Amino acid sequence: MSALTLPDPIAAYFAADTQGPDDVARCFTPHGVVKDKRQTHAGRDAIRAWKAHSSTLYTYTNDPFSLERVDGIHVVHSHTAGTFPGSPIDLKLAFRLERGLIASLEITA
Repeated sequence: MSALTLPDPIAAYFAADTQGPDDVARCFTPHGVVKDKRQTHAGRDAIRAWKAHSSTLYTYTNDPFSLERVDGIHVVHSHTAGTFPGSPIDLKLAFRLERGLIASLEITA
């Protein structure tokens, strides 16, 4: 089985997700948007705060296992396991890229 090759901005996001809120926020455009758990976080400061808050609630690992492109959106399916209710779960992360950064990310189950 070969490793999944992700576009650079998405690979950078998954790497940053293991490092910290500042690293995650830098993966996004200045006006980037994250939609997670029915909440929207717009701008790097809000994304940094979202990541910082979620990091205090749970620890987890992501293992991306598939990538498809739908209408210009990169959809990554990831096996996610950790200290959250319902773990493990397969998540769908829909990335819209812009100028080498993430313009939007929507996370759904």
